[in-house]
Order: sequence, then structure tokens, then C-alpha cells
Amino acid sequence: MATNKKKVLITESFSQRGRDLFKDRDDIELVEFPNMISAVDFEAMLKQQAPVHGVALGATKFGEPEIQASGDIRVVTRIGVGYDAVDVPALSRRKVPLMVAGTANSPSVAEQALFMMLTLAKRAVEMHALVKQGQWGARLGKLPFDLYGKTVLIVGFGRIGTRTAKRCLAMEMNVLVFDPYKAAEEIKTAGCEPVADLDAALPRADFVSVHCPKTPETVGMFNAARLKRMKPTAYLINTARGGIVDEPALHDALVSGKLAGAGLDVFEMEPPPIGHSLFELPNVIMAPHVAGVTREAVDRMSEQTALNILSALDGEPIRQNVINQDVLG
Repeated sequence: MATNKKKVLITESFSQRGRDLFKDRDDIELVEFPNMISAVDFEAMLKQQAPVHGVALGATKFGEPEIQASGDIRVVTRIGVGYDAVDVPALSRRKVPLMVAGTANSPSVAEQALFMMLTLAKRAVEMHALVKQGQWGARLGKLPFDLYGKTVLIVGFGRIGTRTAKRCLAMEMNVLVFDPYKAAEEIKTAGCEPVADLDAALPRADFVSVHCPKTPETVGMFNAARLKRMKPTAYLINTARGGIVDEPALHDALVSGKLAGAGLDVFEMEPPPIGHSLFELPNVIMAPHVAGVTREAVDRMSEQTALNILSALDGEPIRQNVINQDVLG
């Protein structure tokens, strides 16, 4: 039977505040799918539910097979800002906008980056263990250090990088910024020092915090050669995307003492395999790709994603949240 309803697929973690925005729309039908659904099951679900007019993706891939399976896809959204799992050219060929959640999770990721810097600087994991293991007397042999006066190099000065910079400035750090797509004056206005040569800047940094998107240009950006340019006392923080940092090269740098430590929220393979070489290193702290997934961020992202979907289905997508601007009239 023909229906005027538009079917929208959302993840099970889509917050109630986001769902509430659909409540007053009797032309929208929501269908929930598991956060960790396999590609095969997701394609099968799209075919079963077709025509599907909109999807809100977590980590699920979306490309040519999913477009075909959906039948009448009109908008694809990410409950976040990364979109390396989405085939953007395939969507553009069909004039389908890909939309992201704007600044919704950027404060959360920036906080996680600063948290990882502080955790490493203050040797929090080791201090916790000393107290629990009754080794109080050993504390003076494992002195922590301050962020105050240290130099941080922020790679990528977008929604998250700019917020990370503000937090580092509040800690009275010297903030260098590498972003070839940002004007030097914009970086200076934010109170930071622009650097045009990443390789030349790396030896100056006590911390390097990665906030660039994953693209062909940035995959493997931090390879063995780049890591060797960092101070042996420096720390690398990656809350961006796995694959930007070469993990075997990072492991070698950490075990050989050429790098002091690392904080990783993202990995080349997610979840990383059991027994991953980085797991046993005492100078690495890790999180399961949750930097941008706080309670508040989930609400903000779900609300923005709902607004994105409705705007696109109503024929007026929120322009600043559209990645493939070529689809807009």
C-alpha cells in the first residue's frame, strides 16, 4: 500500500532528546538498528525496510551497496563528524547530502585530548598503582610534571582543534598549530603560533595532539620518520582517527625510548585485536573511541542529527553541516 511516510533508520544509542524531535512529525517512521550491526546485516535490513529515505549512522559503512539497498535514500547523516566510512562521491552522484553533527561533540573530544595529556603528565596510572600496591615510598622516583610552560603542537585547527587549543592556553601552555588549510592570521588571532612545516615543528613539541580528518593525505601522517623527529620526552595524543598514526612505528618508538608515551582513543582496526602490541606498554593510555561520546555529546549529536535529517527531507538541508556541498542548489 502506498504511503507518504518517510522511513528513517537510527541507531539504538540515538538519544531520547533526538527522538523527541521526530515526535510531532506524523510523516516520519523511525526504525532502530544495532550500533555494531555488521555490513551484511545492515544491507539486508535496508533491503527489508526499503524504501529507506534517511539514515543516521554510527560507525556503520555506507556506500554503493547500501545506496542500492535503500531504494530511495535522500539523506545520509553521521551521529558525529567523521565520515571516512561513507562513500561521499557515490552520494554526490545521486545528489544525496551527507551531513554531520557540526560542533556537537567537539567540546567532548577536546576535553578527552586534554585529559590524556594530564593523565600522562601526572603519571596518573602509575600513582594510582603505587597507592594500591603499598609502594608509597617509591613516589619520589616517579615524579609527574606540569603542563604549565610546555609546548603543544595541534595538528588540525577545525571544530575540535580550536577548542583543544583554548583548553591548552588555559593551562598556560605554548600552542603551535599546523593546518595548511587555515590562514596564519586566524591562528594568531586565537592566541596560537602557526607553523607551516610540520617536520620542523615536531622537535619543538612536548605534546602533539592530532585533530585532522582521515583522508588520503593524512593516512600514515605520523610514520616512523615523523615520530623520530619528536623529542624522546614527548607524548603523542590521537583522538582523531585510526590510521593517521602508524601503529607499528609508534610501538617501536615507544619501546626504544624515542618517544615518552602516547594517548590513543582510536586505532587502525576497531576494535583492535586481542593481544595488540600496544596493549602491554606502560607508557600508553587507551580508550575505545569514546572521546566524542559523552552523555551530553550523545544528546547534542542526536538532536543535531535529527535536525539534519528533517531539514534534508523538507528540502532545505542545513548548509553548514553538509559535507558534499556540490549537491546543494
